[in-house]
Amino acid sequence: MIKIASHQLLCLTLPCNSKTSNDMKRLAIIIALSATLLTVSARVLRRQLNITRTSVPETETIAPETMEFVYDYAYCVDTTASLDDNYASDRMLLQIGAGGLSKFSSYRNLAIDSIIMSSSNEQLTNAAMEGKLNNGEFMTIYKNYPAGRLTHTEKICNDWLRYEEEIPAIEWRLTDTTTTVLGYRCQGAECDFRGRRWTAFFAEEIPLTDGPWKLHGLPGLIMKATDEKGEYTFECIGLRDKADRPITIYKVPYNDVDRKTYYDTKHRYEVNPYAYFEATTGGHITVRDENGNIMLDSYDPIELPFDYIELDWHK
Repeated sequence: MIKIASHQLLCLTLPCNSKTSNDMKRLAIIIALSATLLTVSARVLRRQLNITRTSVPETETIAPETMEFVYDYAYCVDTTASLDDNYASDRMLLQIGAGGLSKFSSYRNLAIDSIIMSSSNEQLTNAAMEGKLNNGEFMTIYKNYPAGRLTHTEKICNDWLRYEEEIPAIEWRLTDTTTTVLGYRCQGAECDFRGRRWTAFFAEEIPLTDGPWKLHGLPGLIMKATDEKGEYTFECIGLRDKADRPITIYKVPYNDVDRKTYYDTKHRYEVNPYAYFEATTGGHITVRDENGNIMLDSYDPIELPFDYIELDWHK
């Protein structure tokens, strides 16, 4: 098998308007867009369109923070195991507020926000070239915001999506297994949740019924969790019991959807990111290989070699 990981050359045109002109002054667009193509033999496994952020949206503080926990998040991007490096990862931050409110978001994106806000145009250009502005996960999960509800926000290409649902009830089954995470003795529990069987370990010494992602409902903070196939894992690697970082939300024009529409949109983007970009921005992308030849098959949809964390989206 031949594995190829290459950066494609993109020629981008956008409709002319004042916003585009301002963005162009902020950072050259050729730096703002890059594409990574992963292939095995002649099969394209994944296309990625990385849009480098050159500004930070305004934020709104929704609650003060009382505690925070950092998690390693890893997920399989190739369940066929055709790629040697078939896992991606990010560092995630769980912020705890009063009244059961919490936020689970990318720690990397917080760092990128800080870089962008404190950098000049030249510094931003250098940071982009060095890969320091590569985005983390745009998935953000708010529990009890609003009260009794779960809010999921995410940026897909240039679109911000948001959906609400009732905080899901998870039926946990306690097990006899134990482990230690960050020096805390953790008891095991299992559940079946939206198509996956999860094993979690919670610390009763930390009396929070919360956890990473949408997982919650155990008599102690969930410190570690993995699905039965090992395709998605979370593990707590750090904590602060006296934190003062505010819990915020971006003030952007969200497209309010339901959970099914969110997954349909995410899937439509990931099977054909270039076509999605053109359809939603009015721009045009010409994709060339490293020799400058136009790649005519770049707009062909691909079959994703992985599935999402919630499997019931297919229904």
